[in-house]
Amino acid sequence: MDLVLSIADDLVLDKLWAKLVPLEAFAASPELLASANATASFLPLAAAASKWTQFVTYLPHPPLQAAAAKTVANVSAWPREYIPRQLLSLVLITMIGIHLLYFLIAGFSYYVIFNHEMMKHPRFLKNQVKLEIQKSMSSFPGMMLLTVPWFQAEVMGYSKMYDGLDTYGYTYLALSVPLFLLFTDYCIYWIHRWLHLPIIYKYIHKPHHKWIIPTPFASHAFHPLDGYAQSLPYHLFPFIFPIHRTMYLVLFVCVNIWSIFKIINGPAHHTLHHIYFTVNYGQYFTWADRAGGSYRHPDSSLDPLNDIKEAEKAAAALKTE
Repeated sequence: MDLVLSIADDLVLDKLWAKLVPLEAFAASPELLASANATASFLPLAAAASKWTQFVTYLPHPPLQAAAAKTVANVSAWPREYIPRQLLSLVLITMIGIHLLYFLIAGFSYYVIFNHEMMKHPRFLKNQVKLEIQKSMSSFPGMMLLTVPWFQAEVMGYSKMYDGLDTYGYTYLALSVPLFLLFTDYCIYWIHRWLHLPIIYKYIHKPHHKWIIPTPFASHAFHPLDGYAQSLPYHLFPFIFPIHRTMYLVLFVCVNIWSIFKIINGPAHHTLHHIYFTVNYGQYFTWADRAGGSYRHPDSSLDPLNDIKEAEKAAAALKTE
């Protein structure tokens, strides 16, 4: 996330923070005047201060330093390394990112991949897509607040992420991809199983199982603690294993897309989990379910479309009576 934050600072956030917390708001500050040694050049700015810039002077800030050219125009009193700015920037980036990912990927999957015949299933809820989206929207803020501390720790350099391609050798660089996938998938498998323990399921995981026949929009329709718990392995990985910074970002985005599309453990596999509850816990592979004895193959006899056909036959029979 430090890479994303740096790019966002370059493109947008430096200008945004210069507007929101301008250094010129502190133009009359003795601290800034002393560092600038140019009292006269700041007085017009102080005299023309708006109500917002007056309010800004009450905000906490790091020690003020005037620009070398003795001007404070278009400079923020909160530099990039200031932790409150980093935290708020990460909140903004995370909220925008999760909404874009959700609506673009889930929307594409819903309109292009999802079998809309499934919406005729007797257990498909009225207005379910709307309800799934509403649940996701209400869960995003909680998941974001729980997740941002991990991003902040990355930005502050506590993770094992690195930059040089040959820092750990090219063999490790290549092997870090399957290591990431295996570690996260296996951890999520067990977290998901634990979420089905009765004492946990009732309060945290049950809301997600409201969707017996889930659409792609149900991919984030969790209780916030549920969604956060199943994302923990992604965040833990770079604090346990070294991984290239760009590689981690690409993998993080890809597995989130993968989880929505259900490319290997497909939609039918996950639908069976929602119908039978104690099978198919895996995130994007099936090997952990096979090893843990919880795998159930979505063969034709278990296809939920069979229930739709049976319901249609029953309805047709009633009409002919």
